[in-house]
Amino acid sequence: MIGSVQRAMRLLESVAEHEYGAPAKQLARETGLALPTAYHLLRTLVHEGYLRRDKGLFFLGEAAERLSSSGAEQKRRSTVVDALAHWRDLIGVPVYYAQYRDGEIDVLCVSDSPGNPAVEEWADFRETGHAHAIGQCLLAQLDDESRRDHLDRYPVQSITPYTVRDGHSLLRRLERTARMGPVIERQEYALGTVCAAIPITVGNAASTMAISLPAHQADRLMTATQQLQAEIGRLMGSLAISISI
Repeated sequence: MIGSVQRAMRLLESVAEHEYGAPAKQLARETGLALPTAYHLLRTLVHEGYLRRDKGLFFLGEAAERLSSSGAEQKRRSTVVDALAHWRDLIGVPVYYAQYRDGEIDVLCVSDSPGNPAVEEWADFRETGHAHAIGQCLLAQLDDESRRDHLDRYPVQSITPYTVRDGHSLLRRLERTARMGPVIERQEYALGTVCAAIPITVGNAASTMAISLPAHQADRLMTATQQLQAEIGRLMGSLAISISI
């Protein structure tokens, strides 16, 4: 082990415990370091941006705060990944999480397995939202102006023989979609695949959790969707912050 790194990390931890800052002597005492060693390491940490010094007191610097922010974000992402993996194994289906962000359909996380593979993105998910359950579920949550703007940028086009034929038909379908009801799609994006997407409320962002199945297992789709809805409802409180990734 590199002792100087260990000592520097102990100083960082000690500074983090003092919301209103702490002087070098106190930090040296708390970490069991000789005062000259503490001064040397503190100056180095200030120089590198991990600490800042103000009126003889040391505080966490911008570099340390960036680490903290990144760590918190990674923890939130890990919570979502773990939840999707749990549902994948419990229900026996691939599970997807997506949001509508900055005018785009963004699939943020997919959890599948060799026995239950995810749908291959053979046509860009962002451009074909009209054809898959994830996109339809997200578009259904938008206001009319945002929905039409999206379809102006990504016009409806035939992906398979089952794809909705035109924008007018799609808009009518989306208007009939129950506000918090699941969206079901059968072979509109990929032949041989059926999908379902469940709307999720995360602040002002349109979000969804979705599943897919081979078409020959279509009779499982509604049961699996209801099971996912129940699981999401059970964990929604703890996931509410994490899924805002």
